[in-house]
Amino acid sequence: MYEIAIKTDFSGAHYLKGYEGKCSNLHGHNWMVEISVLAEKVDNLGMGIDFCILKKESEEIIKDLDHKNLNDIPYFKEENPSSENIARFIYQNLKAKLAQKNVEISWVKVSETENNSVTYRG
Repeated sequence: MYEIAIKTDFSGAHYLKGYEGKCSNLHGHNWMVEISVLAEKVDNLGMGIDFCILKKESEEIIKDLDHKNLNDIPYFKEENPSSENIARFIYQNLKAKLAQKNVEISWVKVSETENNSVTYRG
């Protein structure tokens, strides 16, 4: 089994509904995102999935978050745009995109800062 991972990032604003504290106010982060997929075998080039393809598929999801107020995105109308829910959002959307790529998404890690992160495994 091969584990293939990439890193990317996005900037965005959010606030946490129902939260008592300063995060209930609109504020922003430069989120770091790490994505890992699993491949049981490699292709004739020796790759489970090309890093460029994984990055491209991931970026198509990330662009919908980048430089946005996350609370305005339909997915986050009902769900708070917490790091946990952002990681799940990326995971679920990427899982659908990778269904035909002979890899399985393993986990998505979202970090608000270098010291605070969440990893989601479906």
